[in-house]
Amino acid sequence: MKISIENTEINGVKVISYDAHVDKRGEIWTTFIEEKFNKLNLNNFNHDKFSISYKDVIRGIHYDSFTTKLVTALYGSINQIVVDLRKESPTFKKYLSFKINPENRFSVLIPPMVGNGFRVESEFALYHYKLAYDGEYIDEDKQNTLKWNDPSIGIEWNCKTPILSNRDS
Repeated sequence: MKISIENTEINGVKVISYDAHVDKRGEIWTTFIEEKFNKLNLNNFNHDKFSISYKDVIRGIHYDSFTTKLVTALYGSINQIVVDLRKESPTFKKYLSFKINPENRFSVLIPPMVGNGFRVESEFALYHYKLAYDGEYIDEDKQNTLKWNDPSIGIEWNCKTPILSNRDS
Protein backbone atom coordinates (compact mmCIF):
# COMPACT_ATOMS: atom_id res chain seq x y z
CA MET A 1 0.00 0.00 0.00
CA LYS A 2 1.22 3.46 -0.88
CA ILE A 3 0.87 6.56 1.31
CA SER A 4 1.47 10.03 -0.14
CA ILE A 5 1.94 13.18 1.91
CA GLU A 6 1.37 16.71 0.63
CA ASN A 7 1.71 20.12 2.26
CA THR A 8 -1.10 22.68 2.41
CA GLU A 9 -1.16 26.49 2.61
CA ILE A 10 -1.05 26.29 6.42
CA ASN A 11 2.39 25.33 7.72
CA GLY A 12 2.37 21.89 9.34
CA VAL A 13 -1.07 20.89 8.05
CA LYS A 14 -0.65 17.96 5.68
CA VAL A 15 -2.97 15.81 3.61
CA ILE A 16 -2.10 12.13 3.75
CA SER A 17 -3.63 10.04 0.97
CA TYR A 18 -3.88 6.26 0.79
CA ASP A 19 -4.11 3.74 -2.00
CA ALA A 20 -6.99 1.36 -1.49
CA HIS A 21 -7.32 -2.18 -2.77
CA VAL A 22 -10.86 -2.65 -4.07
CA ASP A 23 -12.41 -5.91 -5.21
CA LYS A 24 -15.77 -7.71 -5.06
CA ARG A 25 -15.44 -8.11 -1.26
CA GLY A 26 -15.03 -4.40 -0.57
CA GLU A 27 -11.88 -2.40 0.05
CA ILE A 28 -8.88 -2.20 2.33
CA TRP A 29 -6.38 0.58 2.91
CA THR A 30 -3.48 1.38 5.22
CA THR A 31 -3.50 4.56 7.30
CA PHE A 32 -0.30 4.22 9.28
CA ILE A 33 3.19 3.10 8.31
CA GLU A 34 5.69 3.91 11.05
CA GLU A 35 8.57 4.58 8.62
CA LYS A 36 6.58 7.22 6.70
CA PHE A 37 5.46 8.96 9.87
CA ASN A 38 8.94 8.88 11.42
CA LYS A 39 10.15 10.96 8.44
CA LEU A 40 7.66 13.62 9.61
CA ASN A 41 8.99 13.38 13.19
CA LEU A 42 5.69 11.79 14.20
CA ASN A 43 6.87 8.81 16.13
CA ASN A 44 5.00 9.53 19.35
CA PHE A 45 1.38 8.75 18.45
CA ASN A 46 0.00 7.40 21.69
CA HIS A 47 -3.78 7.77 21.80
CA ASP A 48 -6.66 6.84 19.49
CA LYS A 49 -10.22 8.14 19.80
CA PHE A 50 -13.33 7.53 17.71
CA SER A 51 -16.59 9.42 17.43
CA ILE A 52 -19.86 8.60 15.72
CA SER A 53 -21.79 11.72 14.78
CA TYR A 54 -25.04 12.27 12.93
CA LYS A 55 -25.98 14.49 9.98
CA ASP A 56 -25.39 18.22 10.61
CA VAL A 57 -23.42 17.66 13.80
CA ILE A 58 -20.54 20.12 14.05
CA ARG A 59 -17.72 19.09 16.38
CA GLY A 60 -15.10 21.66 17.28
CA ILE A 61 -13.23 23.85 16.73
CA HIS A 62 -10.83 22.52 19.38
CA TYR A 63 -7.10 22.99 19.87
CA ASP A 64 -4.26 23.10 22.38
CA SER A 65 -0.59 23.94 22.43
CA PHE A 66 0.94 20.46 22.29
CA THR A 67 -1.29 17.85 20.63
CA THR A 68 -0.74 16.76 17.04
CA LYS A 69 -3.82 15.12 15.50
CA LEU A 70 -4.16 12.82 12.53
CA VAL A 71 -7.88 12.77 11.67
CA THR A 72 -9.79 10.53 9.28
CA ALA A 73 -13.43 9.90 8.42
CA LEU A 74 -13.59 6.11 8.36
CA TYR A 75 -17.23 5.99 7.31
CA GLY A 76 -19.54 8.66 5.94
CA SER A 77 -18.92 12.09 4.50
CA ILE A 78 -17.58 15.09 6.40
CA ASN A 79 -16.48 18.66 5.85
CA GLN A 80 -13.15 18.78 7.72
CA ILE A 81 -12.07 22.25 8.90
CA VAL A 82 -8.67 23.35 10.19
CA VAL A 83 -7.99 26.88 11.47
CA ASP A 84 -4.51 28.32 12.09
CA LEU A 85 -4.62 29.86 15.57
CA ARG A 86 -0.89 30.52 15.96
CA LYS A 87 -0.65 34.29 16.41
CA GLU A 88 2.88 34.44 14.96
CA SER A 89 1.87 32.53 11.81
CA PRO A 90 1.48 34.31 8.45
CA THR A 91 -1.75 32.32 8.01
CA PHE A 92 -3.21 33.26 11.44
CA LYS A 93 -7.02 32.84 11.37
CA LYS A 94 -6.94 31.29 7.90
CA TYR A 95 -8.99 28.14 7.54
CA LEU A 96 -8.95 25.23 5.12
CA SER A 97 -11.88 22.99 4.29
CA PHE A 98 -11.60 19.40 3.04
CA LYS A 99 -14.33 17.01 1.90
CA ILE A 100 -13.56 13.52 3.14
CA ASN A 101 -15.81 10.70 1.95
CA PRO A 102 -15.59 7.12 0.61
CA GLU A 103 -14.57 8.35 -2.85
CA ASN A 104 -11.51 10.28 -1.65
CA ARG A 105 -10.21 8.74 1.55
CA PHE A 106 -7.40 10.68 3.18
CA SER A 107 -6.32 11.97 6.57
CA VAL A 108 -5.39 15.46 7.69
CA LEU A 109 -2.41 16.01 9.97
CA ILE A 110 -3.07 18.93 12.32
CA PRO A 111 -0.23 20.42 14.40
CA PRO A 112 -0.61 22.04 17.84
CA MET A 113 -2.43 25.41 17.91
CA VAL A 114 -4.30 24.60 14.71
CA GLY A 115 -7.99 24.12 15.42
CA ASN A 116 -9.85 20.99 14.37
CA GLY A 117 -13.54 20.80 13.55
CA PHE A 118 -15.87 18.95 11.22
CA ARG A 119 -19.48 18.79 10.05
CA VAL A 120 -21.17 15.52 9.12
CA GLU A 121 -22.75 15.65 5.67
CA SER A 122 -23.99 12.03 5.46
CA GLU A 123 -26.60 10.38 7.70
CA PHE A 124 -23.76 9.59 10.13
CA ALA A 125 -19.98 9.38 10.13
CA LEU A 126 -17.32 7.45 12.03
CA TYR A 127 -14.35 9.72 12.75
CA HIS A 128 -10.91 8.67 13.99
CA TYR A 129 -8.48 10.86 15.94
CA LYS A 130 -4.88 9.61 16.24
CA LEU A 131 -3.15 11.81 18.82
CA ALA A 132 0.50 12.53 19.59
CA TYR A 133 1.55 14.41 22.73
CA ASP A 134 4.00 14.23 25.59
CA GLY A 135 2.83 13.61 29.15
CA GLU A 136 -0.78 13.06 30.07
CA TYR A 137 -3.74 13.68 27.78
CA ILE A 138 -5.42 17.04 28.22
CA ASP A 139 -9.16 16.57 27.90
CA GLU A 140 -11.77 19.16 26.99
CA ASP A 141 -11.61 21.03 30.30
CA LYS A 142 -8.06 22.17 29.44
CA GLN A 143 -8.39 22.46 25.65
CA ASN A 144 -9.30 25.65 23.84
CA THR A 145 -12.51 26.04 21.86
CA LEU A 146 -13.07 28.53 19.06
CA LYS A 147 -16.76 29.25 18.43
CA TRP A 148 -17.89 27.33 15.34
CA ASN A 149 -19.33 30.48 13.71
CA ASP A 150 -16.72 33.04 14.83
CA PRO A 151 -17.25 35.97 12.43
CA SER A 152 -13.53 36.79 12.34
CA ILE A 153 -12.92 33.40 10.68
CA GLY A 154 -16.03 33.15 8.45
CA ILE A 155 -16.20 29.38 7.97
CA GLU A 156 -18.71 28.21 5.36
CA TRP A 157 -20.33 25.21 7.07
CA ASN A 158 -23.29 25.03 4.63
CA CYS A 159 -25.64 24.22 7.50
CA LYS A 160 -28.26 26.59 8.89
CA THR A 161 -29.19 24.57 11.99
CA PRO A 162 -26.20 22.56 13.22
CA ILE A 163 -26.36 20.14 16.12
CA LEU A 164 -23.84 21.32 18.72
CA SER A 165 -22.62 20.29 22.16
CA ASN A 166 -22.89 22.80 25.01
CA ARG A 167 -19.14 23.34 24.72
CA ASP A 168 -19.35 24.16 21.00
CA SER A 169 -22.42 26.40 21.30
